[in-house]
Amino acid sequence: MNLLAITWDPSLGLDLGFFVIRYYSLMFVIAFALGYQIMKKIFIYENIELEKLDKLLMYVVFATILGARLGHVFFYDWAYFSQHPEEILLPFKFRPEFRFTGFAGLASHGAAIGIIASLWYFSKKILQKPLLYVLDRVSLTIASGGVFVRLGNLMNSEIIGHPTGTDYGFIFKALGEDFPRHPTQLYESFGYLMVFAIIFYMFWKTNAKEKLGLIFGVFFTLLWSVRFVVEFFKEAQVDDRASWALNTGQWLSIPLILIGIYFVIQAKKK
Repeated sequence: MNLLAITWDPSLGLDLGFFVIRYYSLMFVIAFALGYQIMKKIFIYENIELEKLDKLLMYVVFATILGARLGHVFFYDWAYFSQHPEEILLPFKFRPEFRFTGFAGLASHGAAIGIIASLWYFSKKILQKPLLYVLDRVSLTIASGGVFVRLGNLMNSEIIGHPTGTDYGFIFKALGEDFPRHPTQLYESFGYLMVFAIIFYMFWKTNAKEKLGLIFGVFFTLLWSVRFVVEFFKEAQVDDRASWALNTGQWLSIPLILIGIYFVIQAKKK
């Protein structure tokens, strides 16, 4: 008897009769909407023209989705997509029959690369300020967005954890299981919430924003450290790498943690 387990079997979305709003998509919308409001407050506080904020939102939304998709393709599932290249950028399957799938594979490491690339362009061409100035501020929105994206994964019963071997955990009925697993989506979501709280305090309550790269460095270090730790509780997303001492997500997180530490050290020197 799993006395401490939660049987998790939500619907995939809100059925409006003529249309279903998927919870995963809804979480993305909430993430971007909240991020927009945070950046709007920062732009007003620092006397930056609000029309530039709309361009920032457009760039980040596009870069997040494209980067996350390509990250999943190349980091996690190239063996499949190399044989089905038409499915890389289209939310459809054509074989063995046509079927709408949505973008089921999105990787946060790819999203990070895409976002930084788009922010570099925005900082140089639109805002005309140093890239680190923009990264320090956008870190707040990315941390808050990560909270909701992982909640979306929980609603989809994906990116699941290892079986707990105890009465504690989530029983994912959508997977046809009757034993509890670690709710790693919640672990990661809570971790990102803590990261957001820390850098929010740094930005509004300290002089950290005056040191270019400090907030971004702390954010990168903490964010990917959360990811690294939570990966120990996750099921491997790529079967042929499950026997490694560290999984793909952890190997990809290590250089990003080091980059974050580098920016913290450099910011403190200035």
